[in-house]
Amino acid sequence: MEWLTNLSNAIEYIENNLDKEISYDEAARIACCSTYYFQRMFTYVAGITLADYIRRRRMSQAAFELQRTEKKVVDVAFEYGYSSPTSFNRAFQSVHGITPAAAKSRGSLLNAYPPIKFSVEVTGGSAMSYHIEDKEEMRIVGIRTPLVEDMEENHRNVPEFWNNTLKGAGFSQICGLSTEEPKGILGITVYENPQNFFYYIAAATDAPVPVGMYEYKIPAATWVVFENDGRYKESVQSVFKRFYKEWLLFSGYEYAGLPDIEVYPISDGKAINGYSQVWIAVKKEKEN
Repeated sequence: MEWLTNLSNAIEYIENNLDKEISYDEAARIACCSTYYFQRMFTYVAGITLADYIRRRRMSQAAFELQRTEKKVVDVAFEYGYSSPTSFNRAFQSVHGITPAAAKSRGSLLNAYPPIKFSVEVTGGSAMSYHIEDKEEMRIVGIRTPLVEDMEENHRNVPEFWNNTLKGAGFSQICGLSTEEPKGILGITVYENPQNFFYYIAAATDAPVPVGMYEYKIPAATWVVFENDGRYKESVQSVFKRFYKEWLLFSGYEYAGLPDIEVYPISDGKAINGYSQVWIAVKKEKEN
């Protein structure tokens, strides 16, 4: 569970710098992972994006400052990293529903968001169907769209990419490429660095690369494969969340940092429900 300790240390760094510049890169370094992976892991474990968490914590502290001191709104805005009163006002209202000036009045209703504390939760009852599979190098071919390290923007762009792909002629072409395991249409997030960061809609194949498509080779690895039934988006996102919050804590494995793979059955693009899988590369935990 070393990753949980690292994540808690990163949160401590954030808390100690709410009134200073917060570096996502530094938080990720403390958490011993890439900036992208840190944001992704944080979102699934905390249930909120890193950007939203920092905004809520800063605005919670700003509200306390406004009510217990005589500081001007502009000074508090500057203290919490806002050079523009307008942007501070917008952020404050998004958290509290009232303006910073109104928050100075006694009796104003405000929202306080306490710091997140990560610990092992007692959950249970709901089984996760999975198997472990060792697989040689996997070659995928398909189309891709660039991603950024802002998770919120990716969450908006990836569904749009899927919608456009399902409506286009390229979808059936990708379906025809599926010759290797895992069979089906694959949704794959590939992060190498901020400049080489893509989401692929592809197939595992030994076929040549069609014009306008790309190939990527995923190294040999051990994979935990979660079996899934239900509405695709909710089921897949739920698997990632439970992987971090439940399965990983007690499995004796740790995340391997390879591309995550969503596997969907081949269809005409109109299906809403069905069987799917999530493949996540893992490795055995280091012994202390």
